[in-house]
Amino acid sequence: MARYWNTRKYSQPTSSELQNNAEQTRIRAKRKGIVYDPVIIEGRQICKSWWGNAWCENLERYADYASRIDRGKRYVRSGSVVDLQITRGRVNARVQGTRKTPYKVEIRISPMSEEKCQRIMEKCGRRLSSLETLLDGSFPEDMKDIFFEENALFPSPAEISLNCSCPDWALMCKHVAAVLYGIGARFDRDPMLFFELRGIDAGKLIDVTLQDRVDEMLSMADSRTSRMMDDETDLSAIFGSL
Repeated sequence: MARYWNTRKYSQPTSSELQNNAEQTRIRAKRKGIVYDPVIIEGRQICKSWWGNAWCENLERYADYASRIDRGKRYVRSGSVVDLQITRGRVNARVQGTRKTPYKVEIRISPMSEEKCQRIMEKCGRRLSSLETLLDGSFPEDMKDIFFEENALFPSPAEISLNCSCPDWALMCKHVAAVLYGIGARFDRDPMLFFELRGIDAGKLIDVTLQDRVDEMLSMADSRTSRMMDDETDLSAIFGSL
């Protein structure tokens, strides 16, 4: 007798199966002249730079899908993210599953408001050398608050929209989770993609910050301090005979 509910259980594909399926997808795409940019993870550690690890850390702080997060890690390690493209405020990716055709994943990140950008630039202006280190791909510890405090650079859950073509009803399926970790891996390769994703022109950011800093220094040029000397100061009394 047929049952109303389909109680068949689906088994998770092994890493070897995922790797084989992903390889076949790349071969088919190449034959059609389609160029994919896959996420390749070397070793067990998904991200190695501060940028990548910080992105994943922020993701895990608010993601309430422990099992799917773990599956996402397995998927990205197995090379299932066969294509990942980051543009301004958007990520488009293809993730290989058990079926022949990879699933399409789209992640949208709300652009930062002008008010928030201005507030961050003001903080950066007080730490100019740190900003230069930041844009060079490294990370200054004294700027950690700019990234992790409330209303900081990393997006909040309300600023992220997730979508996958798979039949999973969950907001964050394993394919989406794999792409989110893949984004972190991309930041290892090019940290400036973080600013692109957040809708920030990194060049403009440092230009405006530099200009603000120069304007601040010029405004203080006529201010006298106890460390300044009068024109009549006897320099020989300070440095000896000249």
